[in-house]
Amino acid sequence: MDIIGTILWPIKWVIELILIAFHWLFTQTGLDPAAGITWVLAIVGLVVVVRAALIPVFVRQIRSQRKMLEVAPELKKIQDKYKGKRDQFSREAMSRETMALYKKAGTNPMSSCLPLLLQMPIFFGLFVVLNDAQSSGKAGVGLMTKALAEQFSNASLFGIAPLHSSFQAAMEAQPQEVAVMVIAAVMVVIMTGSQFITQLQIVSKNMSEETKASPTFRQQRILLYVLPLVFAFSGFTFPIGVMFYWLASNFWTMGQQFLVIRNMPSPGSQAAKALEERLARRGKLTRPDVEIIEVEEKRPQRQQPMGKNRSKKKGR
Repeated sequence: MDIIGTILWPIKWVIELILIAFHWLFTQTGLDPAAGITWVLAIVGLVVVVRAALIPVFVRQIRSQRKMLEVAPELKKIQDKYKGKRDQFSREAMSRETMALYKKAGTNPMSSCLPLLLQMPIFFGLFVVLNDAQSSGKAGVGLMTKALAEQFSNASLFGIAPLHSSFQAAMEAQPQEVAVMVIAAVMVVIMTGSQFITQLQIVSKNMSEETKASPTFRQQRILLYVLPLVFAFSGFTFPIGVMFYWLASNFWTMGQQFLVIRNMPSPGSQAAKALEERLARRGKLTRPDVEIIEVEEKRPQRQQPMGKNRSKKKGR
């Protein structure tokens, strides 16, 4: 077993455990164990378990994003300080000051990618599980027996699109499997669109004007267009079962982001202003309207000290 296989072994074992557990659960409700919809629902159940386990990581991501908003003005000052300076000394000094600022704030610009990075091993683990099931019904490393693997491999969506098949495999087949190509293409479009909308609602609604003038905004703008393109091109090689996992995960992320942006928006963002307007209409927006009156304190006049001769004259 190679290094990657060794790393993925426990992940594949857990994936098979959750997948088979949900497959058994839906089978108990009366669904056909060999039907594609039963396995699709099992994959959706896997998404729910994985994303629910990642909620603490998502909360940490939100806190890190808040801290990034706080340091955005200071980060802009550092950039303006070294603006136009291309020498190595200035670049190193700018990098040191930027990292010191991040360290002081307790944040990292890469923290926004942490949930995605944590999902990648699961994604590849599911990819390997499906591929192993496809190749002659090969048994998995855990509860995926040879019989279940063959059942998984032969399961198809709507009776025409095998879950192990992909757009590329359907196009290279003789004759070409047009129905599989259409279903896979539609799923790629939906998967790419959901990824784009998820990034768009962050960039357009949950960033203040100070953040939009910082490098964080430029990074988010790059992710806005790069990530959907990556999934658009790579999605044509994904098995339909894997695309169901990623599509369900995208919908989870979209709903999660919507709730966070609506109820806990970033200060100064468009979503924060919309939240204030909603609270104002409901009469729940509390603002301190206390008039502060400054009272000038009268200080006692200082008496000048008198000498002995002056004191005697005053006494007379």
